[in-house]
Amino acid sequence: MTTAPLAARLDGLLFFPVTAYGPDGALDIDVFRRHVREGIDAGAAAVFACCGTGEFHALTPEEFRLCVAAAVREAAGRVPVVAGAGYGTALAVRYARAAEEAGADGLLAMPPYLVVPSQKGLLDHYTALADATGLDLVVYQRDNAVLTPATAAELARHPRIVGLKDGVGDLDLMQRIVSAVRTAVPEEDFLYFNGLPTAELTSLAYRGIGVELYSSAAFCFAPEVALAFHRALAEGDEVTVRRLLDGFYRPLVELRDKGRGYAVSLVKAGVRLRGLDVGGVRPPLSDPEEEHVEELAALVERGRALLAGTAGAAA
Repeated sequence: MTTAPLAARLDGLLFFPVTAYGPDGALDIDVFRRHVREGIDAGAAAVFACCGTGEFHALTPEEFRLCVAAAVREAAGRVPVVAGAGYGTALAVRYARAAEEAGADGLLAMPPYLVVPSQKGLLDHYTALADATGLDLVVYQRDNAVLTPATAAELARHPRIVGLKDGVGDLDLMQRIVSAVRTAVPEEDFLYFNGLPTAELTSLAYRGIGVELYSSAAFCFAPEVALAFHRALAEGDEVTVRRLLDGFYRPLVELRDKGRGYAVSLVKAGVRLRGLDVGGVRPPLSDPEEEHVEELAALVERGRALLAGTAGAAA
């Protein structure tokens, strides 16, 4: 854990590692550490451990603590480590404190379990979570946890709530949230993240309303493609952005949409294709069909060809 404010350190491509399991389905902490280490070495700007792609929902509290601590050790202060924390308020607080004890730099607040809360309920939940530790917190808006602009602005006033990750995709709502927060706390450096699955596909739209940070699932299994796209986006290289959107990311989304839970299980399949056996997913998720894994392998090769500018890229 470092003493620098989290908001000042989250700038670049955000890495959401998968959680590795052995052949018996048990946590494989050594493979997880290698996965995190290789991601940091490849150029990740931050590690978000035990979040959606990391199957937070499937981990025991003991496994969660081990994974967060392992990510912290591998990061060794080079990049911040942010840990997921979720379920009801009492359990979310326990996970948050476990993450703090393990050395995490911040928290990503996953949506509360099952219930559809009121805005007051969401405000109370995230405030209690932010009050529970000394860690900065990013609220993850999606599914049953969708904020109004007024609620987002009130949360932004909390000294340890430093950002909002959007997994809803309603740009009208996001623009109103950005405006409301800016009006309510004009001096605050509040962060916004595009948290949609395969966020690269919507990155241009989000950048139009000032949301430049995004989570990259593709980085787990195609880091060279993900980094090239991120760099092209930052530099205004429209040719490369369009080439990768059309030739890699749009087909990837279409493949992802062929199966339930593929936003996680297809990513793990991609990591295995790269040569690191992180195992499959835990129930209730299921691994992708073999034909879809073969399509993913071909798509990754196509992405590399697009970067190289080979004849195969235009085929």
